[in-house]
Amino acid sequence: MDTITHTLFGLTIYGAFKKPDMTVREKRALLFTAVAGSQIPDIDVISAWWDSAGRYQMWHRGITHSVFLVPVWAAFLAQAAKIIFKLPSLMPLFSIALLAVFIHDTSDIFNAWGTGYFEPVSTTRLTFGTIPIVDLVFWAIMAAGFLFVRYGRSRLPSYKVYRIVGLLLALHVAIQTAQGAVILNQAEGKYEQAELSAEFIPGMFTLVGKQGNEVTISRGSAWTGLKTVETLTSQEQADLERLFRENPRAKTLYEWAPFVVVVADEQRIGIYDPRFIRNGESFLAEYIELVKSVEK
Repeated sequence: MDTITHTLFGLTIYGAFKKPDMTVREKRALLFTAVAGSQIPDIDVISAWWDSAGRYQMWHRGITHSVFLVPVWAAFLAQAAKIIFKLPSLMPLFSIALLAVFIHDTSDIFNAWGTGYFEPVSTTRLTFGTIPIVDLVFWAIMAAGFLFVRYGRSRLPSYKVYRIVGLLLALHVAIQTAQGAVILNQAEGKYEQAELSAEFIPGMFTLVGKQGNEVTISRGSAWTGLKTVETLTSQEQADLERLFRENPRAKTLYEWAPFVVVVADEQRIGIYDPRFIRNGESFLAEYIELVKSVEK
């Protein structure tokens, strides 16, 4: 998910915690822990500063997003909050941090980018592709909860409102994922491999299927069916050794993506992830030029 969504998740976690008997310092510590826990796995973005080997694609959302590191991050944040806010106990800070980090890591597996959820046991990127990276439904649900607490006249305690918000968020994920499962089930047997990528409109998906050297891109929903919008031919026979040697990021993309489309002609050779095609081009693509143009 994007940074804004993760921040809103943290604020929702904070809001859902019952805290009428807490001191101001305890509330501040709780807020710090919830928001920081919702962000800390993305600390891996700093790896781009020293990436000279083209490995950032694997490092980002890699080990820092591992489910095995959830309690480690939680313990670190709880201890930091305890020191910063001078509190006598780590609890419930550890529990809140644990929940926040777990939600961050788990929510990221639902979009097409995926995460190294089981690193270092497995380097495979876990991705369901049923939620877009920026999901405006999430924003709308959380905004509605905030406005209800702020301006509503209900006697319902605010923490219960935010718990309902959390349930609605989970329900949205469940509905989207169920629809995605239906689409993948319908595609079973048609392709050697098929991957989903959720569109910004709820219920709409892109299905990318590979059969031999042919990659088919279809769009639609579980209710209306899918319509093929583009068919691509991957030059599977191409030798990618030079590409990987001259452009290390290409080798990283090849390892990272479920599958790629290979482009090879007299001018260039390269690969791209077809799940991220927008306006005819994928924004995850790596090439090298074989013939450099000569200015007259």
